[in-house]
Amino acid sequence: MNLGIAGKYAFITGGSHGIGRAIALSLADEGCNVAICGRTQDWLDQTVIDIKSRNVEALGIRADVTTSEEISRIIRIIEDTWGTLHILVNNVGGGGRWGNETIEDNPDEVWLEVFNKNAMTAVRCTTAVIPWMKRQQWGRIITITSIYGREGGGRPWFNMAKAAQTSLMKCLGLNRDLVRHGITFNSVAPGPIMIPNTGWDQERLRNPEAFAAMAQEQFTLGRMGTPEEVADVVTFLCSEKASLVNGASIVVDGGESRSF
Repeated sequence: MNLGIAGKYAFITGGSHGIGRAIALSLADEGCNVAICGRTQDWLDQTVIDIKSRNVEALGIRADVTTSEEISRIIRIIEDTWGTLHILVNNVGGGGRWGNETIEDNPDEVWLEVFNKNAMTAVRCTTAVIPWMKRQQWGRIITITSIYGREGGGRPWFNMAKAAQTSLMKCLGLNRDLVRHGITFNSVAPGPIMIPNTGWDQERLRNPEAFAAMAQEQFTLGRMGTPEEVADVVTFLCSEKASLVNGASIVVDGGESRSF
């Protein structure tokens, strides 16, 4: 299937690892030029090499997008290099394991840091790129949320932040001034995903047999998802073929979530 995005320019936050990296490579496979940011230089360098191996352009920018100043710096670099942007994937997030299970023992900082890392980072990146997309009459903005942005079950500061991201994409998707400029806004809500160097991966490495037994018992498919399975959905949403998908929250969880 020709997705119609060859030659487009994309930016993925947190694009050097995990789901973000998989999205970057998937878009590059479709002919997109891809900019990524991250905090670990070695991961950035390797991902840039892997993107360029697809015969497209790549930018790797070491940055922390949880601050407005860093987001502005990234946007200036992209503008100076490419002069435009067609696709934004708000992938940076996290905090689902932060804090203390005893809710009242958590200071304000836990709630605020998780909200800033997820919701406000998505707000800042999104509002920074909308002017480009309005000028060129085309754009795709996708935010990586979580099944816990749609239902209960996680730690509340994480659910609140992810629900805010989902709400952001829905509200912008209802904004006629934006969507009638050819911009769509969607969120992708992964369930449990096996990502190297994360908590799940550490548990698996500590006791592979116990982890495999837990997966059979706990997960509907008997396994966790992969970053590539999430990336494939995101890439489709970035495409011309997904022009009518707007304001949606797409679950990619193998059937884990309980909401309709």
